[in-house]
Amino acid sequence: MSISISVITATYNREDTIENVIKSVQLQTFPAFEHLIQDGGSTDETLPLIRRLTNSRTHLVSEKDGGIYDAINKGIKRASGAVIGLMHSDDFFASETILAKVAAAFEQSSIDGVYGDLEYVSATDPNRIIRHWRAGPYTPERLKWGWMPPHPTLYLRREIFTRWGEYDTSYQIAADYDAMLRWLVRGQIKLAYIPQVMVKMRIGGESNRSLGRVMQKSREDLRAIRTNGIGGLGTLVCKNTRKLGQFLERKT
Repeated sequence: MSISISVITATYNREDTIENVIKSVQLQTFPAFEHLIQDGGSTDETLPLIRRLTNSRTHLVSEKDGGIYDAINKGIKRASGAVIGLMHSDDFFASETILAKVAAAFEQSSIDGVYGDLEYVSATDPNRIIRHWRAGPYTPERLKWGWMPPHPTLYLRREIFTRWGEYDTSYQIAADYDAMLRWLVRGQIKLAYIPQVMVKMRIGGESNRSLGRVMQKSREDLRAIRTNGIGGLGTLVCKNTRKLGQFLERKT
């Protein structure tokens, strides 16, 4: 079975990081991929940088959107790959063979998606690891204890979005958590775990840039937990406290 992969990047005014993102994707050794950049109408140097770096696999659309999840949904609609994943505008692949390993996992098993581990790194020094998120294998029982796959590492078959929906834009911060719970609980999708760091994420994301955003994320997380029927406040507490160990663990 031949696998093709669409990598979607939603971006807006990311002149400081977008070049690294694009080069990270272009360096992948797996040949059958496209990189779809969905820009929200950047006003800095993001667009000139993208256009300078564009090649035959890089496809840019720049237009107004309703936020990051709306932009991702637009990218999903543009995607032609059998498998779809994301590369956020502050992230980069941990190695040049990640997409090859994603494709191999899909070719070797009748799964709906794959995911792996994630490292949070310093915004100014990507070699300095702040948190190491070792996801571990998925079992449905782990969801009520606040477990989730690291969203930036998740790759899904296209039909998952068609059958179980894209990102709910009524969530401003936690649409990824809601979507993953929906796919896992209602869709009962089958996931395979790649036990290695797939993506590195620069710290300072949207969900934790202020106390107000942290509180909003907690409210949205609780709404997603209850909407998808996996628990309540206890699950939210577990979801937040399980992060503490990630600051102590390092890649081995």
